[in-house]
Amino acid sequence: MQAPTLVDVVPVLLTALFNPVVIGVAFWMGRYADQRGKIVFAAFGAALAGSVVVFMAVSLGIRGVAGVGHAAGGVFIAEFVFGLVWAWLGFRFAPQRPT
Repeated sequence: MQAPTLVDVVPVLLTALFNPVVIGVAFWMGRYADQRGKIVFAAFGAALAGSVVVFMAVSLGIRGVAGVGHAAGGVFIAEFVFGLVWAWLGFRFAPQRPT
């Protein structure tokens, strides 16, 4: 039986933190949220979009994200947490709510 492969946490967190898709989608969706509870949905959408981009980057063999391919669940959770922060910033400081 083979031992499980350990993944370094720092690249996972940095990939989630500096993913421009997560930042853009979460902030944009947070701006249009008309209730605080919808920030969670904005963060989930941002994490989903960010995970798709990370998957494509890992599939293409891009050097900076190739090591996080084994930690897809961890990347998604970290993107969700950071997406919550970005969505809240968009909700709080740049609202574009319909009148």
